[in-house]
Amino acid sequence: MKSIIGSGGKTGTSSGAGIKSRGHGLLLDHGLLVERGLLLRLDPPLSSESVTDDPTEAPQRVSIAAGPPTAGPQELCGFLLLDKPAGLTSHACVARVRRRYGLRRVGHGGTLDPAVTGLLPIALGPATRLLPYLDGGKSYRGVIRLGLTTSSDDLEGEILSQSPLPSLDRLAIEQALAAFRGDILQRPPQISAVHVDGERAYVRARRGEAMELALRPVNIERLELLAWDRQRGELELAIDCSAGTYIRSLARDLGEQLGCGGALAQLRRTAALGFDLKSAVPLEQLELDPLPPLLDPLAALHHLGRHALSEAELTAWRCGRALTDSAARPAEAAVAVVAPDGSLAGIARADGSGLLQPKLVVAAAG
Repeated sequence: MKSIIGSGGKTGTSSGAGIKSRGHGLLLDHGLLVERGLLLRLDPPLSSESVTDDPTEAPQRVSIAAGPPTAGPQELCGFLLLDKPAGLTSHACVARVRRRYGLRRVGHGGTLDPAVTGLLPIALGPATRLLPYLDGGKSYRGVIRLGLTTSSDDLEGEILSQSPLPSLDRLAIEQALAAFRGDILQRPPQISAVHVDGERAYVRARRGEAMELALRPVNIERLELLAWDRQRGELELAIDCSAGTYIRSLARDLGEQLGCGGALAQLRRTAALGFDLKSAVPLEQLELDPLPPLLDPLAALHHLGRHALSEAELTAWRCGRALTDSAARPAEAAVAVVAPDGSLAGIARADGSGLLQPKLVVAAAG
């Protein structure tokens, strides 16, 4: 779907290796969509395959005025990185950001359960349109408690069973962890947001239903044992994984592998969507003036190839015309298009024959 950034619209979602975008509007003939006064043209979904750019480039920040910004022709656009505390839902954090920045279009890049802390990337304004194009990988530090199983696969749920710990040392735990590294099939927790016959699994679970949820492919790139506390029966892990990985499922399955059961005791997200927790601000900072500055949208697209526009190309781009591209890129690769002033001009799709087709245009003409 080619999007023209303006007012209104709904954040796209990404699933698996492909990219899907969705929005609310009136669908017309000839692949056109009228969405809150904007005319958009629908194209085939963009592949998530991309050309790697320099990931070490330091993110630039866009300064904003203190307090809720006043309405104006240039809507705020960027990312806010929150360090979410325990006890709040991700939705509650988004609501607080929406209120303080005075924006309607605000979305987050991956739900954190209320008990989980750490990085919650939040997109503001037109940046919500970029969420489908971001790197979906995530990193965590977590603590797993062995010797019990629960209804939710963490300590928030009802205890279903308790077992004495077997004789375990670091070597035995390392051997068990090896089975969970790389590409694996994982069964989501009973209390999860996956759909079962059109209904969320957690809704059915809270009615007392037991479900046989389908296995799903995930990738755990890093699974490092940081500490083992034999007295408490707790092990601490560092985890780098693909989108859709449930750390609660990992805790459950590791406990089963060790023959004593296991449940997630603590979890903190340290990286997501290409962002790092070191750049996050505490939620309390939203109540202070000035408000935290937003990250430039380009900071979230460091994993994509880039095309720098000339002044002449900028006019053509904003009119929705394809660009000639001298770089060798695979077909369907997503490319960040950069305006002459260094700002994000949009997202293009390489067609494999030297052209960049517009997929998302910032500040479109007309």
